Amino acid sequence: MARMGTVRLTQKGRRWIQGGHPWIYRDDISEKDAQAGELVAVEDGQGGQQGWGAYSAASRIAVRLVSREKQQPDAAFWKQRVERALALRERLGLSHPEGTARLVAGDSDGIPGLVIDRYASVLVVQSGTLWADKIAPQILALVRDQLKLPITCVVERSDAGVRKLEDLEARTGILEGALPELLLVREEGLVYEVDVLTGHKTGHYLDQRENRRRAAEYARGKSVLDVFSYDGLFGLRAALAGAERVLCLDQSIQALERARRNAERNGVAQQFATERVDALDDLRARVERREQWGLVIVDPPAFAKNRAQAEGAARGYIEVNRRALELVEPLGALVSASCSYNVRTWEFVDFIAQAAAAARRTAWLEELRGAAGDHPHLLTLPESHYLKCAFVRVG
Repeated sequence: MARMGTVRLTQKGRRWIQGGHPWIYRDDISEKDAQAGELVAVEDGQGGQQGWGAYSAASRIAVRLVSREKQQPDAAFWKQRVERALALRERLGLSHPEGTARLVAGDSDGIPGLVIDRYASVLVVQSGTLWADKIAPQILALVRDQLKLPITCVVERSDAGVRKLEDLEARTGILEGALPELLLVREEGLVYEVDVLTGHKTGHYLDQRENRRRAAEYARGKSVLDVFSYDGLFGLRAALAGAERVLCLDQSIQALERARRNAERNGVAQQFATERVDALDDLRARVERREQWGLVIVDPPAFAKNRAQAEGAARGYIEVNRRALELVEPLGALVSASCSYNVRTWEFVDFIAQAAAAARRTAWLEELRGAAGDHPHLLTLPESHYLKCAFVRVG
């Protein structure tokens, strides 16, 4: 029989998980008999069973709960978890053979530390913890068994920064099958190529899928400036929606090359252009030239990777949004995103408000959205609500 570790909680730790949060911090453990990467029984101070969780010996998050039941998770338990995750994606309509979907979203799907994304017939697996490294083959096999779509290749992209907090090395490569020479995916009329081996995240920003479609509704007949564009999907959506012209700004040569190829294959190359720039410096220069754009989109990388960086992030978000607002024509729109969990939603909205005041522009928040539905926000895990996307009308 497999070894079963245990951790015992302080009173504060017991109150914390009874409040619903699935993470147990190291300071909230009074006793432990646990090894890194194993599934452990979680007990209160009197030895009462509180559930089961994945143990980490390195991270400040010592245990990530997978179950609050007394019975130890078994093969049937994990089968049901995967069935639940895939059923959600099926309800969201993310089952097109050439489409994309986040099939497993870590803690939000009750499989902490593990992400599985689908790009057409390619699965990309990303593990952030030692326990996830161990459970990944079992979960992947269940996904492949239950998924009603052909899979020709499985790629590992376990290279996210969170692995450093777990004292784990980055791992990337093809686990099985062969990647197509050109991996193309389709998202409701948009066709684009994906680099799953070296592209951002697992290859792309699937969490912005729905926000890109919403932003395009502001674009018809407008000039569109897509800042921090990566390979230009916000801009491409805008062009497909009838934008008069689109300009994508980014620092990555490879991403901009993909953007131009994607514009060609979507038939919008005539109104689509790219420039390789330092985005913030370029925004300031465009303000100096008194440029005006009907729609400005800013989707920068995370400015605050931890709470200690929040003050510096505030200055960055205010400055970026101020310059963006100064470029919006009267009654045009700003679409502004932040993927920093450590910048709270209300703080992000306040940054845009401060930016509007500094730019001397009247601004109305028309809508505030989060990540796409296949990146579910677990209500008892605020950390899963990391993406904010504000749709702002500018006076």
